[in-house]
Amino acid sequence: MTKCFYITTPIYYVNARPHLGHMYTTITADVVRRFRRISGMETFFLTGTDEHGDKIVKAAQKNALEPSVYADRISGMFRNLWPELNVEYDRFIRTTDPAHIAVVLKVLQAIHEAGDIYFSQYEGLYCFDCERFYTERELTDGKCPDHGTPPETIRESNYFFKMSRYQDWLIDHIKTHPEMIQPERYRNEVLSFLREPLEDLCISRPKSRLNWGITLPFDENYVTYVWFDALINYISGPGYPDGELFNKFWPCANHIIAKDILKPHGIYWPIMLKAAGLPVYQHLYVHGYWNIDDSKMSKSIGNVVDPLYLTSAYGTDAIRYFLMREMVFGLDSNFSEDALRQRINSDLANDLGNLFSRILTMVHKYCGAAAPDVDPDVRTGKRADLMEPARTAIGDYCTAMENLENHKALSAVWNFISVMNKYVVINTPWELAKTDNGRARLNEVMYNLLEGLRIISGLLWPVMPKTADKIRKILGLPETGLYVTLEQINTWGGIAPGTAVGQPIALFPRIDKTDAPDARKADGDAALAKNTSDANPATTSSTTGIPDTVAPISIKSEITFDDVAKLDLRVATVVAAEKIPKADRLLKLCVDLGMETRNIVAGIAESYTPEEMVGRQVVIVANLKPAKLRGVASQGMLLAAVSDKGAAVITTEKSTAPGTIVK
Repeated sequence: MTKCFYITTPIYYVNARPHLGHMYTTITADVVRRFRRISGMETFFLTGTDEHGDKIVKAAQKNALEPSVYADRISGMFRNLWPELNVEYDRFIRTTDPAHIAVVLKVLQAIHEAGDIYFSQYEGLYCFDCERFYTERELTDGKCPDHGTPPETIRESNYFFKMSRYQDWLIDHIKTHPEMIQPERYRNEVLSFLREPLEDLCISRPKSRLNWGITLPFDENYVTYVWFDALINYISGPGYPDGELFNKFWPCANHIIAKDILKPHGIYWPIMLKAAGLPVYQHLYVHGYWNIDDSKMSKSIGNVVDPLYLTSAYGTDAIRYFLMREMVFGLDSNFSEDALRQRINSDLANDLGNLFSRILTMVHKYCGAAAPDVDPDVRTGKRADLMEPARTAIGDYCTAMENLENHKALSAVWNFISVMNKYVVINTPWELAKTDNGRARLNEVMYNLLEGLRIISGLLWPVMPKTADKIRKILGLPETGLYVTLEQINTWGGIAPGTAVGQPIALFPRIDKTDAPDARKADGDAALAKNTSDANPATTSSTTGIPDTVAPISIKSEITFDDVAKLDLRVATVVAAEKIPKADRLLKLCVDLGMETRNIVAGIAESYTPEEMVGRQVVIVANLKPAKLRGVASQGMLLAAVSDKGAAVITTEKSTAPGTIVK
C-alpha cells in the first residue's frame, strides 16, 4: 500500500506582504513534498493565509480599506507568489473561507460541550501587536520579547480553554514521542516551558473591541482568538471531519514552522487536538531565522527582502538552491547578496554548469551527439566506474532529506559532482579520442558521465525542478517535465545507447558584476509606484518628469498593436560566439532560449568580440523566418541600438530566465 505524507506551512498572517522568511518556509515544504513524491509516497501539501484579528484591522485602517478587502489583497499576493517560485501546493486555505469557519465552530462547540471552555473575568498583561496575554516570566525586561514594547494591563471577561488540564498528558506525550518536535533543541524548549504551571488560554475577544473574527457558536458577543481559529486550518484544509483527504492524510501530518511560533504549535495545538478527540500530528519541524547582512530582518529598518524581485534578479532555481544549501535547518542563517552570488558562481556556474557543458561538448565532439554504445557490463553496472560513488551520494542524500537536512543532501550531490569532475581529468577523454585503441574506453568514460548527469538531475528535481527538467530533456530522457522515482534514479543504465543528446547550454551564467541588483530595493508597491521624479530637473518638467524638449527624429509609419503583437521577443543567453570568416561585421552566436539553443548571425563584430558576448543576456526576435547570411543559418534576430558610434546590444537590467517573453 502506498504510504501517505501530509505537509503544511503555517498559514501566513496578512498584516504585511510576503518576505524572505515566508519564502524559505514554503520552498522547504515544497522540497520536502517533492522528495516524498519521488520516494513513492502519496502527498498532500497545504498552505494559505491567516486573516482575522486586531493586527489585520489596524493594517486595513492604515491603508484606508475594509478588513475583508485588505485581506483579499494580501492573501492574493501570497497565492500568486508561490507558483512563481515553482511551489506546487494542493490547497491554498484562507481563514475567511466558509468551510474553514464551519470547522472552527464545530470544534469550539464540541470542546465547550465537553466542559473544557469556561467564562471568567481576567486581568493580565496584553500585547496588542501579538494579540495575546503574557505572564511576567515570559517578558524580557518587562517588555514583549517579540516587539520590545511594554504590554498593557487590561481587565475583561472572556472565555478560557482549560489547557492546564492537559499539561501532564502533553509532557508525557512529548517524552514518549521524542521525534514529535524536531530539531531536539526545540523539543527541549517546549519541555522547559512546561516545567512551570500551564495557564489556561483565553480564546475569545469581546466584540466591543474587535469585530473582525469568527463569532463564538455559544456567545454572539465574542469572536474567536486568532490562534484558536488559525491552527484549526490544518484539519479543515483536508476536509475534517468526514472528508476523504482528511481520513487519508491526517494520520501522517507534518508541520513546518519558524521558531517564533513554537509555543502555539508545540503546546496549544496538540492540546486542542487532544481535547477535540483527534490524534496529534506526527512531526513539528522548526527552523531558525534569516538575518539580513547579520541583522535581524525587520520592515522598520528597511532590510526586508522581496521574494519576487529576488527571483527575477537571480532566477528561481538559483534562489531555491541557495536557501536550501545555506541554512542548517533549525539554526539561524545569514542572507547576503554577496553570499548568493558566490553560491551561484561557485556551485551552479562553475561546478554543475561547467561539468554539464563539458560533458555535452565532448559527447558532441567524440560520440556523434549521442549516448555511446558500450559493453553490457558497463550499462548494467557490473563494470561501471561511477556507479558506486553515485549510490553513495544517493544514500547520503536520502538520509539527509528524510531528516530535513537539505544542506547535507545538496552537499552529497555536490560531492558526486566533484567526483565526476575528477573522473574527467583522470581519464582524459580528449587523449582517448586520438587513437582507435582508445575508442572503447572513451565510450565507457562518456557513458559513465552521461549516467552521472542523469542521476544528478533526478536528485536535483526536488530543489531545482526547472533545471532538472532542462538537463533531462537535453539528455534525451522521456521523463522530462515529470518527477522521477528514487528507484529509477538508483538504477544504473537509464540512458539507452544511441539516445540523441542536445546541444550544451549555460545552465547558470556567472554573475561577475559587483553591482548586481539589490533585492532589498524593491519593497512592494513602493517600487511599482516609483515615478520619474528622479529625472534630471534641468531637462524635465517639474510636474510630470517628462522631458520638456525633444530633439526632432524621423519616425516610421504608424503600425497597429496587432502588428507589434506578431513579434515574439525573448530573453536569450549567449553560450558561445565566434567570428564568421571573411565577414568583418558578423558574429555567429549560439543562444540559450530556455529549452532549446539557436544560432543567430548578428552584425556586431565591430563593437563586440566573441569573448565579450559569451554569458551576456540579450533580446532576440524569436519568430523571424530563418535566413542564411554568408552561408550561415540564422534563426532569429538580435536587438541592438545602432548609431554612428557602433552597436549597443539590448540586454536585461537583471538576470532573467532564458526564454522569458519581452513585452
